[in-house]
Amino acid sequence: MTLFSLILLVILGSTLSALLFNPHRNPHRATERSSRFNARSEERRAISILKDMGSTLNNGLLAFTSWILYKLLPCFLSGVVTNTKQIEMLKTATERSPETPLIFVPLHRSHLDYIMVTWILTNNDIRSPLVAAGNNLQIPVFGGLLRGLGAFFIKRKIDPVEGKKDVLYRAALHLYLTHALKQGHNVEFFIEGGRTRTGKPCMPKGGILSVIVNAFMDGSIPDALLVPVSVNYERLVDGNFVREQKGEKKIPESFTKAISGIWKALRSNYGLMRIDFNEPYSIRELVNSYNKIAREDGNNAKVYKPAARTLQHNQSTSSLYGTDVVCEEHRNLIESISRQVVFDCAAATSVMSTNALAFLLLTRFRKGGEEQILAEALDDLRNSLSGTKDIGFSGESSQILAYACDLLGPGLVTRTRDEHGRLVIRAGNSVESFIELAYYSNMLTPHFALSSILMTTFHSLLPETESKKEAGVSRKTLIDAALENCQIYRYEFILNKPTQVLENLLYKQLDDLLFSGCLIAKQLNDDNENTEQAKRLARNLAECIDEDEDFLHVTPNDGGDEGMLLFARDTLQQQRNICEVLAPFAWTYVTVAQSLQILHRNSMLESEFISFVINDLSSKVKRGSCVYAESISTDSVRNCLKLLEKWSVIEVCNQQGMRLISLNTLYEMSRESLNTIVKKVDAIVPKFNSDYFNAAP
Repeated sequence: MTLFSLILLVILGSTLSALLFNPHRNPHRATERSSRFNARSEERRAISILKDMGSTLNNGLLAFTSWILYKLLPCFLSGVVTNTKQIEMLKTATERSPETPLIFVPLHRSHLDYIMVTWILTNNDIRSPLVAAGNNLQIPVFGGLLRGLGAFFIKRKIDPVEGKKDVLYRAALHLYLTHALKQGHNVEFFIEGGRTRTGKPCMPKGGILSVIVNAFMDGSIPDALLVPVSVNYERLVDGNFVREQKGEKKIPESFTKAISGIWKALRSNYGLMRIDFNEPYSIRELVNSYNKIAREDGNNAKVYKPAARTLQHNQSTSSLYGTDVVCEEHRNLIESISRQVVFDCAAATSVMSTNALAFLLLTRFRKGGEEQILAEALDDLRNSLSGTKDIGFSGESSQILAYACDLLGPGLVTRTRDEHGRLVIRAGNSVESFIELAYYSNMLTPHFALSSILMTTFHSLLPETESKKEAGVSRKTLIDAALENCQIYRYEFILNKPTQVLENLLYKQLDDLLFSGCLIAKQLNDDNENTEQAKRLARNLAECIDEDEDFLHVTPNDGGDEGMLLFARDTLQQQRNICEVLAPFAWTYVTVAQSLQILHRNSMLESEFISFVINDLSSKVKRGSCVYAESISTDSVRNCLKLLEKWSVIEVCNQQGMRLISLNTLYEMSRESLNTIVKKVDAIVPKFNSDYFNAAP
């Protein structure tokens, strides 16, 4: 009870100062409230919060669970792969700085993630972390088991009423975690908040990270080492998220559901699981790196400095963001670190056989293809990924395809012989099959996102008809338009690290497209050709040298005829394949934009609007006007709504705990103004029905 007493003193002091001395409140009312303030009831509630939250990490239970896992894992996994050098790297980091806690930050795919990370660390004599878990997992038996394995439980919705902060709960969480860090505990949390429903990384939530960063900034801890952890499965143990993507309600966690899931898992084959512990980076060094960039840019306002901890009342849309025990100036720092962690985790995630097969079926072979041709395409994909992505499979491509088909099962992928006796691989015919396949395919989507944006943007900028002998677009025009289109995907993908210049990355991808023949550079004279070569070398050099230098800007060509890019008819199919990568997301976004018309002079519940869009997408897929069944995605609809709110197209307000959306005044006054938004979003939709794609080669 000593720990509780220590934390309670700070909690109650902070809470009292917030409630009684908030300058935004009426001083007379504050005095009146202070007379009614019941410190004893707050103390009882604080004790209850801490008891409900606290972990009971037990070494005996860890050892017993480890033994059980050794027996059970072979029943449903063919292997758990991790790199021994990565484990040695973690041990070395711990030995060098024994007082510095390790903060493990995995991308979240399955409930098995945190158990397996703890299992690997325990069996390699690395201190087991305290793991942040949602209180929806506090189910009979399993909740106690997870708590004994290091879980501390956090409310999924901290504030009981939207817009009204639960100051005491936030302070309790902040101080519990800060105290754990001071005691030298390692910590693990999922920066995305929950499991990804789409297979690609979600946007980070800064809650737990903000506590850790602020503990460093206010001097509570000297440093912390962030360890991005990449987790991937050949087949997801948790089943699929098709119901939720179609707009149906999630089935709550329960004891019965857990038992049923375990029984089903033990009787199935989920293939390999891959866990990669990426190179740790110090929060101290990250802060110094961001400060260095700010100083070199001459922006001293963005230099982050240590600050005393204070309790603040700042509105926030994220679940835990900052826990309100945050220095406001540090919010940008926390966002930068969180985005860098997600970017690094996604880049380091190994490509499994099922990811590769699903990606090929949804981008190059939507109508299926002969196994031999798919094997050649898989060879091409492996070659293109070589050196940039870790590939979690090896062997003959034809054998890999057969293995992946067996793992995914006939519900998702069929492998049959045609009338000529040739093996043909096809995706399942149902909408559900495509949505589930997209989960596996989307692991590769961020890797090809910039190329897809560039290729789609290039096609949208071409003249409407192929009347000219040499149809083309200037480099600068293409890059400028691509930058705008990248902003449309700002809540869907993290396209660059905070230390990287997006424009430079686009030019680098443009060089790759030129090298592959997807675009043709207009013949330059010798001087201009030498200049372009020098710029390409500079961009490649910036890519190779230390990441801290990624912010260096390479001045692009200023356009003109010398920078013209021409349409390449010989690689038309290859161009189409690249565009297909983001086409489902584009269709979702443009459907949301078109659906804004129903909000004219008519507010709607957000849930009702999302259902309307999902039904509209389902109708388009059924009619055949949209060929991408995987575009039916509530996650992407929500991300698009965030974008529209950012653009001030819609307004979101909370009424009695319900989110209500309506058009902004400017768009409410004229329906025609919405056409501008539709046109802007339509720029990211591939134009496969244009003359360029339909004309015979």
